[in-house]
Amino acid sequence: MHDIVQAYYGRQLQHSDDLRTSACCDISQIPAWLKPLLGRIHPEVLSRYYGCGLVCPPLLEGRRLLDLGCGSGRDVYALAQLVGPTGEVVGVDMTDEQLAVAEKHRAFHADAFGYDNVRFVHGYIERLDELDLEPGSFDVIVSNCVVNLSPDKDAVLRGVQRLLKDGGEFYFSDVYADRRVPAAVRNDPVLYGECLGGALYWNDFLSLAQRQGFADPRLVTDRTLAITDPELAPRVGNLRFFSATYRLFKLDGLESACEDYGQAVIYRGSIPDWADRFVLDKHHDIEAGRVFPVCGNTWRMLQRTRFAAHFDFIGDFSRHYGLFAGCSDDLPLEPARNTEGSSACC
Repeated sequence: MHDIVQAYYGRQLQHSDDLRTSACCDISQIPAWLKPLLGRIHPEVLSRYYGCGLVCPPLLEGRRLLDLGCGSGRDVYALAQLVGPTGEVVGVDMTDEQLAVAEKHRAFHADAFGYDNVRFVHGYIERLDELDLEPGSFDVIVSNCVVNLSPDKDAVLRGVQRLLKDGGEFYFSDVYADRRVPAAVRNDPVLYGECLGGALYWNDFLSLAQRQGFADPRLVTDRTLAITDPELAPRVGNLRFFSATYRLFKLDGLESACEDYGQAVIYRGSIPDWADRFVLDKHHDIEAGRVFPVCGNTWRMLQRTRFAAHFDFIGDFSRHYGLFAGCSDDLPLEPARNTEGSSACC
């Protein structure tokens, strides 16, 4: 699979338009604050972008970031502007041709930004422990439509867990399927290169994340992918594919369900470009100045991460009220109906 991916992204694809699905984000979907950053990136780097989402979470200034599968460096150079001169962005990729483009334009970007705060490393995202990367040294790890291409996704997330600081997060976009991908699709070189063959069934991804220590994966955004190529569409049959962005926090104490401890937060409106509201994930759109009830996991995700200074916190963990309404499954212990009218007790 490594050989297939290297050939596809190193030699076959020469431009974003060469992709045969709608995976790449349209420029119209990019938020206004990000467009000036992309405007300072070299055209050749932009032309070889093969991502499927946006991997620029807020509050990155001065932070240390790692981009898994950085390709020609578009996201690295965008993130470099967000972390600023006191931060650093490291990009890892296994494709020599892509890294050559990224390195070729490094001086161009240093001149445009006024500082050089990026580094590119050749390597495999399943073997992060073999690279010169210090454990527990990254505030945020990102990846854009690359994890699906890995033949060992457990190893990827295990490496991410090892490299993140406590309270750090893995913020990444990727392709998921609405069911387990059959072997005929999984083993098709073109479908694999197009990020479809290696896509995980979304529920298997949740299990994988929890298995590797990320107890409560949070879905941020998602959209349906269109298989626009008439040759590829019949090969995928009834499978549906989605581009989705998740955030996984490295936090001890996160529970497997959303538990209610009577807690709440108040967003201060102090995060740049997020004055009116802060969106933690698809189900937590927190309006500035309002008391916003949260489960214990969400409380920890805000109170024990880089977001803490921007919130007021109400409550603690001294009293438990059961499952948090609207976040978790209903209580499974309700007695079943007995159509005969008799008790189920012995």
